[in-house]
Amino acid sequence: MTIRGLIARFTQQEDLNFLLTNRIPRAALTRFMGWFSKIENTLVRDVSIACWRLFSDLDLSEAKKTEFRSLHDCFTRELRPGLRPADPDPSVVASPSDGIIGAFGKIADTELFQIKGAPYSLLDLLGDPALVESHRNGCFLTLRLTSSMYHRFHAPYDGKIERVTFIHGDVWNVNPIALKRVERLFCKNERAVLEMRLPSGEALTLVPVAAILVASIRLHFLDVTLNAQSRGPTVFPCDASVSKGDELGWFEHGSTIIVLTPEHFEFCDNVADGVRIRAGEPLLRKP
Repeated sequence: MTIRGLIARFTQQEDLNFLLTNRIPRAALTRFMGWFSKIENTLVRDVSIACWRLFSDLDLSEAKKTEFRSLHDCFTRELRPGLRPADPDPSVVASPSDGIIGAFGKIADTELFQIKGAPYSLLDLLGDPALVESHRNGCFLTLRLTSSMYHRFHAPYDGKIERVTFIHGDVWNVNPIALKRVERLFCKNERAVLEMRLPSGEALTLVPVAAILVASIRLHFLDVTLNAQSRGPTVFPCDASVSKGDELGWFEHGSTIIVLTPEHFEFCDNVADGVRIRAGEPLLRKP
Protein backbone atom coordinates (compact mmCIF):
# COMPACT_ATOMS: atom_id res chain seq x y z
CA MET A 1 0.00 0.00 0.00
CA THR A 2 1.24 3.51 -0.81
CA ILE A 3 2.02 6.11 1.85
CA ARG A 4 -1.06 8.06 0.75
CA GLY A 5 -3.18 4.94 1.15
CA LEU A 6 -1.84 4.32 4.65
CA ILE A 7 -2.52 7.94 5.61
CA ALA A 8 -6.05 7.72 4.18
CA ARG A 9 -6.80 4.51 6.10
CA PHE A 10 -5.39 6.04 9.28
CA THR A 11 -7.39 9.27 9.06
CA GLN A 12 -10.62 7.56 7.96
CA GLN A 13 -10.99 6.17 11.47
CA GLU A 14 -13.79 8.44 12.61
CA ASP A 15 -12.74 8.99 16.24
CA LEU A 16 -9.16 9.79 15.24
CA ASN A 17 -10.20 12.02 12.35
CA PHE A 18 -12.57 14.02 14.55
CA LEU A 19 -9.91 14.35 17.25
CA LEU A 20 -7.18 15.51 14.86
CA THR A 21 -9.35 18.01 13.00
CA ASN A 22 -11.58 19.39 15.73
CA ARG A 23 -10.29 18.80 19.27
CA ILE A 24 -7.47 21.24 18.75
CA PRO A 25 -7.19 25.05 19.07
CA ARG A 26 -9.18 25.60 15.87
CA ALA A 27 -9.14 29.40 15.77
CA ALA A 28 -5.44 29.67 16.66
CA LEU A 29 -4.46 27.06 14.09
CA THR A 30 -6.55 28.82 11.45
CA ARG A 31 -4.82 32.16 12.17
CA PHE A 32 -1.43 30.47 12.01
CA MET A 33 -2.25 28.84 8.68
CA GLY A 34 -3.38 32.17 7.29
CA TRP A 35 0.05 33.60 8.15
CA PHE A 36 2.15 30.57 7.22
CA SER A 37 0.52 30.00 3.83
CA LYS A 38 1.54 33.50 2.68
CA ILE A 39 5.28 33.05 3.36
CA GLU A 40 7.04 33.71 0.06
CA ASN A 41 10.06 31.45 0.48
CA THR A 42 11.06 28.83 -2.09
CA LEU A 43 11.86 26.10 0.45
CA VAL A 44 8.71 26.71 2.54
CA ARG A 45 6.59 26.75 -0.62
CA ASP A 46 8.07 23.58 -2.10
CA VAL A 47 7.97 21.55 1.13
CA SER A 48 4.41 22.71 1.86
CA ILE A 49 3.13 21.76 -1.60
CA ALA A 50 4.95 18.42 -1.44
CA CYS A 51 3.28 17.61 1.90
CA TRP A 52 -0.06 18.73 0.48
CA ARG A 53 0.36 16.31 -2.45
CA LEU A 54 1.17 13.50 -0.02
CA PHE A 55 -2.07 13.97 1.92
CA SER A 56 -4.40 14.66 -1.02
CA ASP A 57 -5.08 14.18 -4.73
CA LEU A 58 -3.77 17.66 -5.61
CA ASP A 59 -3.64 18.16 -9.39
CA LEU A 60 -2.16 21.40 -10.70
CA SER A 61 -2.38 20.52 -14.40
CA GLU A 62 -5.34 22.91 -14.88
CA ALA A 63 -3.68 25.86 -13.15
CA LYS A 64 -3.15 29.07 -15.10
CA LYS A 65 0.33 29.47 -13.58
CA THR A 66 3.07 26.87 -13.35
CA GLU A 67 5.02 28.66 -10.60
CA PHE A 68 3.55 29.94 -7.32
CA ARG A 69 4.87 32.53 -4.90
CA SER A 70 3.57 30.71 -1.82
CA LEU A 71 1.27 27.97 -0.57
CA HIS A 72 -1.52 30.56 -0.47
CA ASP A 73 -0.87 31.52 -4.09
CA CYS A 74 -1.18 27.85 -5.06
CA PHE A 75 -4.30 27.29 -2.98
CA THR A 76 -6.20 30.23 -4.47
CA ARG A 77 -4.96 29.48 -7.99
CA GLU A 78 -6.83 30.52 -11.12
CA LEU A 79 -7.47 27.98 -13.86
CA ARG A 80 -6.59 28.26 -17.52
CA PRO A 81 -9.29 30.16 -19.48
CA GLY A 82 -12.19 28.09 -20.76
CA LEU A 83 -11.91 25.18 -18.29
CA ARG A 84 -15.13 25.90 -16.36
CA PRO A 85 -17.70 27.15 -18.91
CA ALA A 86 -21.13 27.82 -17.46
CA ASP A 87 -24.00 25.75 -18.85
CA PRO A 88 -25.57 27.97 -21.55
CA ASP A 89 -29.15 26.73 -21.00
CA PRO A 90 -31.05 29.80 -19.69
CA SER A 91 -33.19 27.57 -17.47
CA VAL A 92 -30.18 26.03 -15.69
CA VAL A 93 -28.75 27.20 -12.38
CA ALA A 94 -25.07 26.23 -12.63
CA SER A 95 -22.82 24.98 -9.88
CA PRO A 96 -20.97 27.92 -8.32
CA SER A 97 -17.88 25.81 -7.58
CA ASP A 98 -16.13 22.51 -7.88
CA GLY A 99 -17.28 20.28 -5.05
CA ILE A 100 -18.79 17.06 -3.78
CA ILE A 101 -22.58 17.12 -3.56
CA GLY A 102 -23.71 16.55 0.02
CA ALA A 103 -27.21 16.93 1.41
CA PHE A 104 -29.79 18.30 -1.01
CA GLY A 105 -33.55 18.34 -1.41
CA LYS A 106 -36.67 20.34 -0.72
CA ILE A 107 -36.74 22.65 2.28
CA ALA A 108 -39.50 21.41 4.61
CA ASP A 109 -41.12 24.76 5.42
CA THR A 110 -37.88 26.26 6.81
CA GLU A 111 -35.99 23.10 7.78
CA LEU A 112 -33.09 21.58 5.85
CA PHE A 113 -30.35 19.03 6.59
CA GLN A 114 -26.57 18.99 6.86
CA ILE A 115 -26.73 15.18 6.57
CA LYS A 116 -29.62 12.73 6.83
CA GLY A 117 -31.15 12.99 10.30
CA ALA A 118 -29.32 16.20 11.22
CA PRO A 119 -31.69 19.15 10.63
CA TYR A 120 -31.11 22.86 11.02
CA SER A 121 -33.24 25.89 10.29
CA LEU A 122 -32.99 28.57 7.65
CA LEU A 123 -33.28 31.27 10.30
CA ASP A 124 -30.29 29.89 12.22
CA LEU A 125 -28.29 29.78 9.00
CA LEU A 126 -29.27 33.14 7.49
CA GLY A 127 -30.26 35.23 10.50
CA ASP A 128 -32.80 37.22 8.46
CA PRO A 129 -36.54 36.40 8.69
CA ALA A 130 -37.30 38.19 5.40
CA LEU A 131 -34.71 36.14 3.52
CA VAL A 132 -36.07 32.98 5.14
CA GLU A 133 -39.47 33.72 3.58
CA SER A 134 -37.87 33.91 0.13
CA HIS A 135 -36.72 30.30 0.49
CA ARG A 136 -39.57 28.74 2.46
CA ASN A 137 -40.33 25.34 0.85
CA GLY A 138 -37.60 25.97 -1.70
CA CYS A 139 -34.57 23.84 -2.61
CA PHE A 140 -31.20 23.49 -0.90
CA LEU A 141 -27.93 21.85 -1.91
CA THR A 142 -24.54 21.70 -0.22
CA LEU A 143 -21.22 21.55 -2.07
CA ARG A 144 -18.17 20.45 -0.09
CA LEU A 145 -14.79 21.58 -1.37
CA THR A 146 -11.84 19.38 -0.40
CA SER A 147 -8.41 20.91 0.19
CA SER A 148 -7.08 19.93 -3.24
CA MET A 149 -9.94 21.39 -5.28
CA TYR A 150 -10.17 24.63 -7.23
CA HIS A 151 -11.31 27.15 -4.60
CA ARG A 152 -12.80 29.99 -6.58
CA PHE A 153 -16.57 30.28 -6.90
CA HIS A 154 -18.77 31.75 -9.60
CA ALA A 155 -22.22 33.20 -10.24
CA PRO A 156 -24.72 30.36 -10.75
CA TYR A 157 -27.09 32.53 -12.79
CA ASP A 158 -27.49 36.02 -14.23
CA GLY A 159 -28.60 38.54 -11.64
CA LYS A 160 -27.65 41.18 -9.13
CA ILE A 161 -26.03 40.68 -5.74
CA GLU A 162 -27.89 43.04 -3.45
CA ARG A 163 -26.40 42.36 -0.03
CA VAL A 164 -23.69 40.37 1.74
CA THR A 165 -23.94 39.56 5.44
CA PHE A 166 -20.90 38.19 7.26
CA ILE A 167 -21.72 36.14 10.35
CA HIS A 168 -18.92 35.52 12.85
CA GLY A 169 -18.59 32.05 14.29
CA ASP A 170 -16.45 28.98 14.88
CA VAL A 171 -14.26 27.08 12.42
CA TRP A 172 -15.28 23.43 12.82
CA ASN A 173 -14.15 21.02 10.14
CA VAL A 174 -16.97 20.49 7.63
CA ASN A 175 -16.16 16.92 6.55
CA PRO A 176 -18.88 14.22 6.81
CA ILE A 177 -17.48 12.93 10.12
CA ALA A 178 -17.89 16.33 11.78
CA LEU A 179 -21.32 16.83 10.19
CA LYS A 180 -22.52 13.65 11.88
CA ARG A 181 -21.22 14.71 15.30
CA VAL A 182 -21.74 18.49 15.54
CA GLU A 183 -25.37 19.61 15.51
CA ARG A 184 -26.22 22.64 13.35
CA LEU A 185 -22.57 22.90 12.32
CA PHE A 186 -23.16 25.24 9.38
CA CYS A 187 -25.01 27.60 11.72
CA LYS A 188 -22.04 27.68 14.11
CA ASN A 189 -19.23 28.35 11.64
CA GLU A 190 -18.25 31.69 10.13
CA ARG A 191 -20.12 32.30 6.90
CA ALA A 192 -21.11 34.89 4.34
CA VAL A 193 -24.68 35.18 3.07
CA LEU A 194 -24.75 36.41 -0.55
CA GLU A 195 -28.23 37.59 -1.50
CA MET A 196 -28.78 37.48 -5.23
CA ARG A 197 -31.82 38.66 -7.17
CA LEU A 198 -32.56 36.99 -10.52
CA PRO A 199 -33.92 38.96 -13.51
CA SER A 200 -37.33 37.41 -12.74
CA GLY A 201 -37.21 38.98 -9.27
CA GLU A 202 -36.73 35.65 -7.48
CA ALA A 203 -34.12 35.22 -4.74
CA LEU A 204 -31.12 32.93 -5.06
CA THR A 205 -28.79 32.79 -2.06
CA LEU A 206 -25.26 31.43 -1.72
CA VAL A 207 -23.79 30.76 1.72
CA PRO A 208 -20.02 30.14 1.65
CA VAL A 209 -19.21 28.53 5.01
CA ALA A 210 -15.70 28.78 6.45
CA ALA A 211 -13.96 25.91 8.23
CA ILE A 212 -10.78 25.05 10.10
CA LEU A 213 -7.68 26.43 8.29
CA VAL A 214 -9.85 28.80 6.24
CA ALA A 215 -8.07 32.11 6.67
CA SER A 216 -10.71 34.19 4.91
CA ILE A 217 -13.39 34.57 2.28
CA ARG A 218 -12.73 37.14 -0.45
CA LEU A 219 -15.29 38.65 -2.82
CA HIS A 220 -14.36 40.69 -5.89
CA PHE A 221 -17.13 43.24 -5.41
CA LEU A 222 -16.25 44.00 -1.75
CA ASP A 223 -12.97 45.67 -0.84
CA VAL A 224 -12.73 43.80 2.45
CA THR A 225 -11.44 40.47 3.76
CA LEU A 226 -14.12 38.49 5.60
CA ASN A 227 -12.62 36.54 8.50
CA ALA A 228 -12.44 36.35 12.29
CA GLN A 229 -10.38 39.55 12.39
CA SER A 230 -12.95 41.54 10.41
CA ARG A 231 -14.08 44.66 12.23
CA GLY A 232 -16.72 47.24 11.52
CA PRO A 233 -19.95 46.52 9.66
CA THR A 234 -20.98 42.97 8.95
CA VAL A 235 -23.78 43.85 6.52
CA PHE A 236 -22.66 45.18 3.14
CA PRO A 237 -25.28 46.59 0.73
CA CYS A 238 -24.27 45.79 -2.84
CA ASP A 239 -25.30 46.56 -6.38
CA ALA A 240 -23.14 44.07 -8.27
CA SER A 241 -24.55 42.83 -11.58
CA VAL A 242 -23.18 39.42 -12.53
CA SER A 243 -23.59 36.97 -15.39
CA LYS A 244 -23.70 33.22 -15.05
CA GLY A 245 -20.14 31.95 -14.71
CA ASP A 246 -18.59 35.24 -13.53
CA GLU A 247 -16.02 34.71 -10.78
CA LEU A 248 -17.35 36.03 -7.46
CA GLY A 249 -14.45 35.28 -5.12
CA TRP A 250 -12.60 32.51 -3.37
CA PHE A 251 -11.99 30.54 -0.19
CA GLU A 252 -8.51 30.43 1.25
CA HIS A 253 -8.96 26.75 2.14
CA GLY A 254 -11.52 24.02 1.45
CA SER A 255 -15.01 24.42 2.82
CA THR A 256 -18.68 24.40 1.81
CA ILE A 257 -21.14 26.42 -0.27
CA ILE A 258 -24.87 26.09 0.39
CA VAL A 259 -27.15 26.98 -2.53
CA LEU A 260 -30.73 28.08 -1.76
CA THR A 261 -33.50 28.68 -4.31
CA PRO A 262 -37.21 29.52 -4.11
CA GLU A 263 -40.01 27.01 -4.42
CA HIS A 264 -40.70 25.32 -7.80
CA PHE A 265 -37.04 24.91 -8.83
CA GLU A 266 -36.07 21.33 -9.72
CA PHE A 267 -32.81 19.39 -9.43
CA CYS A 268 -31.06 18.34 -12.63
CA ASP A 269 -30.57 14.66 -13.43
CA ASN A 270 -26.85 14.69 -12.61
CA VAL A 271 -27.43 15.70 -8.96
CA ALA A 272 -26.89 12.80 -6.57
CA ASP A 273 -25.33 12.31 -3.15
CA GLY A 274 -21.54 12.08 -3.27
CA VAL A 275 -21.19 13.09 -6.93
CA ARG A 276 -18.21 15.27 -7.82
CA ILE A 277 -19.25 18.29 -9.82
CA ARG A 278 -17.42 21.18 -11.43
CA ALA A 279 -18.18 24.87 -11.49
CA GLY A 280 -20.54 25.68 -14.36
CA GLU A 281 -22.19 22.26 -14.56
CA PRO A 282 -25.99 22.10 -14.10
CA LEU A 283 -27.41 21.90 -10.59
CA LEU A 284 -31.02 23.05 -10.73
CA ARG A 285 -33.54 24.00 -13.36
CA LYS A 286 -35.56 27.19 -13.17
CA PRO A 287 -39.15 26.66 -14.33
